[in-house]
Amino acid sequence: MSRATRVTDRCTFHGEGVFWDEPRGRLLLVDMLAGAVVELGPGFAPVRHEFGGVAAVIRRRTAGGYVLAAERGFRFLDDDLVPTGEEVPVFEDPTIRMNEGGCDPQGRLLVGTMAYDTATGRGTVYRLDADRSVAPVLRDVTISNGLQWTADGGTAYYVDTPTDRVWRFRYDGSDGTLHDREPFIDLTDEAGHPDGMTIDEDGGLWVAMYGGWAVRRFDADGTPSEVVELPTRDVTCPAFGGSDRSTLYISTSRDGWGEEDAEPEAGSVFALETGVRGARQHAYAG
Repeated sequence: MSRATRVTDRCTFHGEGVFWDEPRGRLLLVDMLAGAVVELGPGFAPVRHEFGGVAAVIRRRTAGGYVLAAERGFRFLDDDLVPTGEEVPVFEDPTIRMNEGGCDPQGRLLVGTMAYDTATGRGTVYRLDADRSVAPVLRDVTISNGLQWTADGGTAYYVDTPTDRVWRFRYDGSDGTLHDREPFIDLTDEAGHPDGMTIDEDGGLWVAMYGGWAVRRFDADGTPSEVVELPTRDVTCPAFGGSDRSTLYISTSRDGWGEEDAEPEAGSVFALETGVRGARQHAYAG
């Protein structure tokens, strides 16, 4: 059992979507419900980039700049995180928002949605292809969260939070489709509920437990192997970073807390030196 160390002051309301921006040597995360991207460079002093609405997922583009999953579509940013071009709309329903996702090995961006009232089965996972076309790949989900791929790209792992499971799919990289869904890790007996997730070079999955005060690691075969404790309850998303990608960075949330009773460290970013290297996260090819 390990314990993560706080590396920032409270810098988000609902921190999510941690992403190591390797070319810039900096950490990016979203303050999701505030519609902001928070940049943490050397010294971890936060710099906020405000976009309004919702900022759900940010990833680097192979062509330069970034793609940002916003409330109901995708926005494109330049190298300085300034919006450029037109937004790609995905849906119009104002009761639904983007929530979490990631890029597959071919450079497609998959992002899942959820209803603001968390109603069962109203979410969908969408795929943004390199030509900026959009297609649904998984329907009838509730709170779409962590999404990762094995090194060979043939398996995708996915979290739909209320199911309290990590699900495993066969992934077809030729067309970006999910097949043969099956339960892989059962978390029903653990404190909290699975949220964001990352993967290391050994195939180990690191799962944030929202309401559970921890990130839990599972070996490639699903065997529990590590618990990273945090001093705040609502743990949202882990991601590897640093010069050799062996530092696990972890975002947290103070959403749902009253201002007077919020934990003083909720909304901060934490870190742990793990001794393993995180798998390199893929860029968006469009």
